[in-house]
Amino acid sequence: MIFAAILMAATFLTGIIWLVDLVFLKSKKKPEQKDHIIIEYAKSFFPILLLVFVIRTFIVEPFKIPSGSMMPTLIAGDFIAVNKFSYGLRLPVFNIELIPTGLPERGEVFVFHYPKDPSIDYIKRVIGLPGDEIRYEAKELFVNGELVSKKFTDNYLYNMNDFQVANAKEYVETLGSHEYSILIHDLPDNDYQFTVPAGHYLAMGDNRDNSSDSRVWGFVPEEYLVGKAWVIWLNFSEPSRMGDLIK
Repeated sequence: MIFAAILMAATFLTGIIWLVDLVFLKSKKKPEQKDHIIIEYAKSFFPILLLVFVIRTFIVEPFKIPSGSMMPTLIAGDFIAVNKFSYGLRLPVFNIELIPTGLPERGEVFVFHYPKDPSIDYIKRVIGLPGDEIRYEAKELFVNGELVSKKFTDNYLYNMNDFQVANAKEYVETLGSHEYSILIHDLPDNDYQFTVPAGHYLAMGDNRDNSSDSRVWGFVPEEYLVGKAWVIWLNFSEPSRMGDLIK
């Protein structure tokens, strides 16, 4: 959000300088007279800033995965593209919806402003829609009283940090029209039960026992939606992941 504010301010400022020069100053300048250096830079950078601003605000935004909370779907170091058009065209920084284009579906991966600190963006999976009753009990997920299907596929080893290796079980879970992998650890866990309020969403990480999500900090307000996670476009340590669509 901080970068969005800086980009918007820079685009607005260079645009104003460009407009003032075009309307008021250009006709008064002599042919041999050079632009002031500030005007010259503004005229050079404004088209580029405007293009980046429009693309990043309304079409697609890059996002880097910072942790392992969405493993195995996404791993730390993945650079992904977020479809900004999925959940409505929104005014940057203020996040006011200008044109509605859609809402999140159960099972899809979405990016949103962290409810406790909107300057930070989070990525999780949509588990509960407004009005849903969600129960997570003994590692089983229930949506509106129905058990969400999952099938064991394999054991999954990964490095939690430089000194600790985690041993989890990988399952394929099916929620709505979405089928994706999740990790379950053989660790004790609390049981949770929620009713999702109107205008909010319940988010959970695919790494179910290693994710700070709605079970910890609550629901995601609709006005905090950023976009739908779309594709992995870069990973320096695992190039084979590049181009993978996010399920």
